[in-house]
Amino acid sequence: MNNGVEFDDRKHPAHPSPVIRVNRPTIVFLTLCVEGRRPLLANDHVHSCLMVFWAEATHWLVGRYMIMPDHIHLFCAPSNEDSSLKLWVQYWRNAFTKAWPHPQDKPIWQRDYWDRQIRRGESYSEKWAYVEQNPVRAGLVNMVQEWPYQGELNVLRW
Repeated sequence: MNNGVEFDDRKHPAHPSPVIRVNRPTIVFLTLCVEGRRPLLANDHVHSCLMVFWAEATHWLVGRYMIMPDHIHLFCAPSNEDSSLKLWVQYWRNAFTKAWPHPQDKPIWQRDYWDRQIRRGESYSEKWAYVEQNPVRAGLVNMVQEWPYQGELNVLRW
């Protein structure tokens, strides 16, 4: 308690259910990190596997995504109103982990992830403009177009 205001001491992010609005898209921005921030993800095999698991996990649609060595950013949207983001993330992370060829690397994922619902079209564009510069800021490439571990599976229109 501080000045009559109570602060939440949780150590994990809250995961509020996305707000479904009539005539407005529901787009959520996710960030998922590798346990211990180990650089396991930025390779062709991981990229291919994630594409398969995201395509199979049809309760949410993956839009734009960026796979970095130790984390992933992606935008997603529910395919129907009853889709649980938490269960969807759990499904494809578990499938990915089971398919991981190096048992000594497990666990792959940090227990939790960060999610934020996009509220405006400008926010979607601004967030993507920031995310797509990650490989450049990290010194992995000189230009965004050189980074092979990014893409868009479904067009999520605002």
